[in-house]
Amino acid sequence: MKYLVILGDGMADRPIESLGNQTPLSYADTPMMDELASKGEIGMVHTIPDGMSPGSDTANLSALGYDPKKYYSGRSPLEALSIGIAMKDTDVALRCNLVTLSEEESVYEERKILDHSSGEISTEDAAVLLAAVKEELETEEFHYYAGTSYRHLLIWENGEVLDLVQPHDILGKKIGDRLPKQPYLYEMMKRSYDILSNHPINKERKKQGKNPANSCWFWGAGTKPSLSSFEDMTGKKGAMISAVDLLKGIAVGASMKVVAVPGANGGLDTNYEGKAQAAVDVLTKEGCDFVYVHLEGPDEMGHQGDVGKKVQAIEYLDKRIIHPIAEGLRKAGEDFRMVILPDHPTPVSIRTHTADNVPYLLYDSTIEQEHAWKYNEAEAERSGRLIARGHDLIWHLLNKKVEE
Repeated sequence: MKYLVILGDGMADRPIESLGNQTPLSYADTPMMDELASKGEIGMVHTIPDGMSPGSDTANLSALGYDPKKYYSGRSPLEALSIGIAMKDTDVALRCNLVTLSEEESVYEERKILDHSSGEISTEDAAVLLAAVKEELETEEFHYYAGTSYRHLLIWENGEVLDLVQPHDILGKKIGDRLPKQPYLYEMMKRSYDILSNHPINKERKKQGKNPANSCWFWGAGTKPSLSSFEDMTGKKGAMISAVDLLKGIAVGASMKVVAVPGANGGLDTNYEGKAQAAVDVLTKEGCDFVYVHLEGPDEMGHQGDVGKKVQAIEYLDKRIIHPIAEGLRKAGEDFRMVILPDHPTPVSIRTHTADNVPYLLYDSTIEQEHAWKYNEAEAERSGRLIARGHDLIWHLLNKKVEE
C-alpha cells in the first residue's frame, strides 16, 4: 500500500457572492476530487491547535502528523533547514519577505503594505535584490540568506524571539505601528526601502506594470527546531514535493526525501505535471511508501484576493496533480490511500489565514464505496465527521491506532 497527502495550501474559503454564494472549492470544476469523494470519505479536520496562529507552518506540521504544540519552534527555523543553514542554539531565524509598499508617502512609517509577495517576484530577481540589501545591511550579528521567490531569511545571532506582524495580515494598512519595536530590525527595514526602491530591477518592474519589491519585512521569528524522524514515527519512508522552503524545511527536519521539481515555483504557473510525475516516480521507482505533495497556488491567490485565479488554482490541482497521480498509480498496479485537504482557509474576502476547520477527503483504492457527496466545505461539514486534532489525520490515513 502506498500513502499520499495532497495539500492545496489555503484552498478552503467562505461563500462568495460573485460565485453564487459558493466557495471557490465548491464552485470549481473538480471532477477527480468529486469522484474520489463519492467513493471514499469526507469530513472536517481541525489543523490549527487552539491558541496557535493559523499559519502554514503549524497547519502543515499537523497534516504531516506532528503536534505543533510539541514540535513548533517558529516558522523561519524550518525554512532555515531547507536553505541548509546550520543554526546554533542561540540563533533566531526570521522570515525576510520582499514586499511592496506604497510609494506616494514621504515618510516610511506612513506607507501601506500593498503586496506581501511583490507580485510573486521570480527567485532570480529576488536574489539580486536581496544581495543588494545584504551588501549594505549585513553585520556580524545579522546575516541574510536567499530563499525562493519573495521568501528569504535573516539569522540573528544571540537574538530574541519577538512577536512580529505577518505582512499578509495587514494588506492595505499603514505600517507605522506594525513595525518591529527592536531598534535595529526597525532600522534595517527602513533602510531596505532606500536600497530597493530605486534599484534597476524595481524600476523595470514598474515599467512593466509589476509590483516593485521595495522593502524587507521581518516576521516569523523562532529558534532551532527539533523534529523526530517521520520514518521512525510512522514506519513509512516518506518524501516531500513542494516549491516552498517551509515545506522542504519540515521535510529536512523530519529526515524525509526532498524531491526537487524543475519549474516548481509556488505560483499559479508552477510545474504541475512535473510534480505529479515526481510523486508517482517516488512511490513506484524510488522505494518510498509515502509522499506529501504541496501546492501553494490557492493560498497565493487567496492572499491576492483574486477569486477567479483561486478557482483556477483549485481546478489545476484537480486536473493536473490529483488526476495524473491517481491514474499513474493505478497504471503501475499500486494500491494506495490518499488524503486531500487544505492546511487552513485563506478567504479571498480577508486575504489572510483563518483557523477554521478544513475539509478532508480520504480515498482507498481497495475499498471503493458509493456516496452522493462531492468534496467541498459544506458537504464535508454535513458528513458529521470531525478529526479534532489535526495531527491525528495521518494515523487515519495510515489506518493505524492514533498516537497519543
